[in-house]
Amino acid sequence: MAIAMFTPRDQNPTLAALLTLLAAAFAAGTTLLAKALGTGVLGPEMPALQISFGRFLFALMTIDTFVLITRPTFTRVHLPLHLGRSALGWGGVTLMFAAAAFIPLSDATAISFLNPVFAMVLAIPLLGEKVGPVRWSAAIIALLGAAILTRPGDGVLEFGASLALGSALLLGTEMILTKRLSNREAPVQILLINNAIGLCIASAAAYFVWIWPTPAQWAALAAIGVLMAGAQACFVNAIARADASFVAPFFYAALVFAALYDWAVFGVWPDTISTLGATIILGGAALLAWREANLKRKPQALSR
Repeated sequence: MAIAMFTPRDQNPTLAALLTLLAAAFAAGTTLLAKALGTGVLGPEMPALQISFGRFLFALMTIDTFVLITRPTFTRVHLPLHLGRSALGWGGVTLMFAAAAFIPLSDATAISFLNPVFAMVLAIPLLGEKVGPVRWSAAIIALLGAAILTRPGDGVLEFGASLALGSALLLGTEMILTKRLSNREAPVQILLINNAIGLCIASAAAYFVWIWPTPAQWAALAAIGVLMAGAQACFVNAIARADASFVAPFFYAALVFAALYDWAVFGVWPDTISTLGATIILGGAALLAWREANLKRKPQALSR
């Protein structure tokens, strides 16, 4: 999700933390709205494929507005990478929206923090990166937490968690292609093209399951797209104002927001298993973030 819309120059850790918390609140809000749409709270139960269509449609409209105002310069497009990234992103988002209808938002959000873990593992064959014992330990810890959250033998909960795991795997793979694209093209160009291609894929898929949304459902779909674009803008503005190692832990607040939203709207509160699994996943993710920050500091130290 780290696609820059703005390029602030001043370092401001306090503002960076606040922006990251706002991004976390927005991101959790998209999952809440997807759950409301998928469980029939706002009208007939809406298929995840159609919810994904709304996410890409209104996110693209938001980004188009920004592009028309700022008129950024575009460079040559690497279409194969964009197609792969957009397909993975669409699949990951759709599975996450589907998972939200089956499991608590806090569980779905916690499992989503496996994205960087899967990206780390996939970077070995796809990017030729080397992974040391600390990062492998972080991955194993996070996956252990995910195994707890799948609740083997519980049927529906296990199915929903499996959908969320599939989402994390696809989005983790997307990170690899995003990394390749970021070395070739400007962030806003990547974001614009990604959402345009994603909308084409989502439109074709939604055609086969389409139900006409109620006014409340249209409003929720629009809110999902706008909130997603807002979360992206807030997060990368935060990254521009402080080190990534400082900013990243604040995004874990998305888990808290998801739990609060679920409790306020659906009366669902994380149970002991959810809390344990989420804590373990966050521990692994935090260890991985700490290790990545140290790896980035070492070349700087050697160059002094």
